Amino acid sequence: MIFFRVTNSINIKTTDGTLVKYLKFKEPSNLNNETAYITTTDDFEDLKQVFRNVDKIKYSARLLKESKVRDVEDFPIELGISNANEYTNQVNYEKRIQENFINDEDEVNSFLFSNQKADIYKQLTLKKDRINLAVIGSIGRSIGEMVAGSTALRILYTKLKEVYKEVVLDLYINASNNTFYSRDKEIYNKQTFINKVYPLSIDTKKFCSYDYFIDNSSVDIKSMYFKELNMIDAWLYKFGIDYFKIPDNMKYNQLNMNLFEPSDELKEKIQNAKLKGKLLLFHPYSAKLDNSIPQEIAISILKKLIKKASDYTIVTTLNLDSRNKDSDVIDFSKESKSFNDFSYIISNMDGIITSETSTFHIADAFLIPSVVIFTNPDYERKIKYYNYVKAVEIIDESKSFSQFVFENNSLTFYRFDSWQKLKVSRIIKLLETF
Repeated sequence: MIFFRVTNSINIKTTDGTLVKYLKFKEPSNLNNETAYITTTDDFEDLKQVFRNVDKIKYSARLLKESKVRDVEDFPIELGISNANEYTNQVNYEKRIQENFINDEDEVNSFLFSNQKADIYKQLTLKKDRINLAVIGSIGRSIGEMVAGSTALRILYTKLKEVYKEVVLDLYINASNNTFYSRDKEIYNKQTFINKVYPLSIDTKKFCSYDYFIDNSSVDIKSMYFKELNMIDAWLYKFGIDYFKIPDNMKYNQLNMNLFEPSDELKEKIQNAKLKGKLLLFHPYSAKLDNSIPQEIAISILKKLIKKASDYTIVTTLNLDSRNKDSDVIDFSKESKSFNDFSYIISNMDGIITSETSTFHIADAFLIPSVVIFTNPDYERKIKYYNYVKAVEIIDESKSFSQFVFENNSLTFYRFDSWQKLKVSRIIKLLETF
């Protein structure tokens, strides 16, 4: 976490209209007050950029000494693997890089962040019936990571409930310049165990009202266990829970759609689609280009699905091919406007064919059989606990004849050879094995 103050009072509006108020720092008798703030590294950098955009002379964020804030009376107890002195560690790391003391990537990560195992049960020292827990920072960066990370957070909540009668868990996520804040908040609001989702930053007075806290700032990209473990297990490890002792059948994704009311248009279109028979969602594109099915291959697969998957009506939330007739494919791209809409559509499917994207993480929450086409050989780690996912791996057979340091696509051959070998009939057979 980053501890800081601001030079002048200012309000920052999040994408859902929430105001985050920053008050000009007043010299206090102690730092348990409303003018000292805590946030994640990413959010702190975003906030500084916001200040520069508004008035870089008038507004700035100044670091506070972390040890002084942590020494404040009523400062909550940190749970899981400690992230203390994150900023200092980063500065020391950069200095050692400049001095050529660190070269190996593993050494870099071990130097920046502790990978040492923690035991949360030894940290739960408060003897009371009701506890408040603040989780600082998102549990993942993409939609899929947040859905899977929420599974680990639910298990944490369950384990805390074995010790305390009542657990109030609040989550604080990046908001200063996070264009996806509203979407991220939607995802976490689908978890029944989360009390409230708040925007960062948080002032120390409010922070000190909590009994415990977990600091997630940057740990998912700088800690070795996130590279080695399944996403759910990695977060459990971070939380100080022995993931080996958690039964596999507890590691399922969950999204509560009870409070979501879809539009009349979406409900009616789903109902009419179901009259045609079983629905198969085809979702070939990912936010990451390397994870997506190439456009021409995706259109080819779509045409073959229309002919060969006779038991299904094909559904898409993407505008794949405008040449298809309405009777061939049901296009929900206009109705899929939010995470909630997309999740509702997935929950009504009978099967899914998708690239490596959030789709299969969401589908797991609704037990929807899914065939996922992976271009990354590390897929087994990602789907370890997904009983309703079957994987198809595309092995990269491309060869580059470019002599340049940068990638020259015009000199890359055999790029689509492995895609051409993909058999739609094989995918359909996999769907039938569930």
